[in-house]
Amino acid sequence: MSGIPNQDMSNALVWFHNDLRLGDNPALVRAIESGNKVIPIYIWDEKDSDLHTGSAGKWWLHQSLDRLSNRIEELGNKLVLRKGDPKSILQEFISQNNVSKIFMNRRFEPQIIERDEGILSQIDHEITNGNLLFDPEEIRTKQDKQYTVFTPFWKNCKIQTEPHEPLAIPSEIPAPDKFPESLNLDEMGFLPKIKWYETFEKKWRPGEEEANRILVHFLKSEARKYGKQRNIPGVRGTSRLSPYLRFGEISPKTIWHISKDYSNPGTDHFVREVGWREFSYHLMANFPFLANKPLRENFEQFPWRDSDEDYEAWTKGMTGYPIVDAGMRELYATGWMHNRVRMIVSSFLVKHLLIDWRKGERWFFDTLLDGDFCSNNAGWQWVSGGGADAAPYYRIFNPILQGKKFDTGGRYVRKWVPEIADIPNANLHAPWELSEGQLQLFGVKLGETYPEPIVNHEFARKRALESFDQITAKK
Repeated sequence: MSGIPNQDMSNALVWFHNDLRLGDNPALVRAIESGNKVIPIYIWDEKDSDLHTGSAGKWWLHQSLDRLSNRIEELGNKLVLRKGDPKSILQEFISQNNVSKIFMNRRFEPQIIERDEGILSQIDHEITNGNLLFDPEEIRTKQDKQYTVFTPFWKNCKIQTEPHEPLAIPSEIPAPDKFPESLNLDEMGFLPKIKWYETFEKKWRPGEEEANRILVHFLKSEARKYGKQRNIPGVRGTSRLSPYLRFGEISPKTIWHISKDYSNPGTDHFVREVGWREFSYHLMANFPFLANKPLRENFEQFPWRDSDEDYEAWTKGMTGYPIVDAGMRELYATGWMHNRVRMIVSSFLVKHLLIDWRKGERWFFDTLLDGDFCSNNAGWQWVSGGGADAAPYYRIFNPILQGKKFDTGGRYVRKWVPEIADIPNANLHAPWELSEGQLQLFGVKLGETYPEPIVNHEFARKRALESFDQITAKK
């Protein structure tokens, strides 16, 4: 806490961020428990919008706020929507609406923390842990340092006092005597004029209720096979809860506790993935420079290539490597990509094309519905070899073998790269191995109907390792 509360004021402000839910929301509960009347508010920072939500995420945010607003109204209150500079908005808002205290759940993005410090220092406030299983200060090595390897980190998490049971949805949210003015949702400007997001609407239903429904359905059905199926992109073997976690429509504590009712090896694998998210946040909390720099300093000297042509081919799913192209097309069409494929396409950009991981990070952040600042950063740093618990740089994903191993029957590639759908399984992941005449039989002409590979795998692997040798020699 900081600042001096004004005893004459009677309203508590709940400042929503990436916690768009009523269940297990400690900031909301603490505001109600304070005995004050409650004003819920969401502020869209137009200036720094790219710090917290990409283009795809804005569609989800629109839907999520709509559902949150409706649920708050059911409890007798209203969600206030504003856009602009949070500091100036809150300063004016606090003085006009008798606000004595701000309640919010903790954020972890360094730029946003810095921004909010100037705001919160001016008023009494309380920050709660609403988005993690454990406070980053709790999980430490014996030397009182942040873990940089996941496995011991997660082992330590599991021997801690269990996270508290999820907090119940309040029965009511005491409303202020007078509701403050609010923008309507369309005025927030989240949705672009061109409705490129229409495919999202067919596949996703944001909101807290849907998040909880998906969790229970997954635990009752797919979770048992999760350990075996989570790497197969052609089947629905994952929960697809990541966008809901990203916007805080469900809390990790809720997942932790409900999963205990369905304990089996598959569920354990699933909760471990929640642990990876936890690890990513703890890293950012302890090493804020990770926002734009690698954990391993020598990777700052990596000789990245600057090829707009190769980068564009990657973003459009036109690299000539079917499993890579399938993933990038799935991403653009649905705002989501299977996790195994994320690793394949990320490795391809960083190691086959030698393009800076930060460019890939930005593309993912902008196009993923679950584009989470901390998790996205940790994933790309892992793939690049420069982050915590990183895969050794010489571990270069072979997109041909990865495709054959995890998309054996070609179901995934055929769905997203239909122009090569008639090629038999044996050649589907490396169509260039067929002769021109053989390809014609399947309606394919490389360079016309489908791209030739933009880089040879063996050449790319050799080049990547030589580039890595350059920075290891400088250590």
